[in-house]
Amino acid sequence: MTVCTQKRQCLFGEIIDGKMVLNEAGRMVQKVWDEIPGNYPGIETDIFIVMPDHIHGIIMIVGAGPCACPDEGQPRGVAPTMSLSDVVHRFKTMTTKRYTDGVKQCGWRAYPGRLWQRNYFDRVIRNEKELDQIREYIFDNPEKWEIDGDKTEIFIPKES
Repeated sequence: MTVCTQKRQCLFGEIIDGKMVLNEAGRMVQKVWDEIPGNYPGIETDIFIVMPDHIHGIIMIVGAGPCACPDEGQPRGVAPTMSLSDVVHRFKTMTTKRYTDGVKQCGWRAYPGRLWQRNYFDRVIRNEKELDQIREYIFDNPEKWEIDGDKTEIFIPKES
């Protein structure tokens, strides 16, 4: 998933020599991400990066295999307790609250209206090859900042 700040404001740090250097707000966003699996049963996280104006991360909903999502009729087996949209909504809510506190108490840069854009980008990862490609894309994102800058898009795997 990818979530961008409102108006693509760079609020979480900066890229220096191809590396993301988090400010206090960026470290807070990282901390909220790290807390997700402990706060939400059935949810696991994978690779994640905070960029100056967006985040990329992989969220895994445990137990959401083919049996949990049949073609027709009612779901079979144990349904996940949360959807991706639930997790993203809670992530955005928690980070917005903590960021607002940082603005008031620590002098963090104020944001325009909302911290995050309304929606987010997501992609279902269908196999190990796609997972590896997306992990590589996320890992390499800071190095590509100078080239791509504000052109963050949904990851599209390379064709084989």
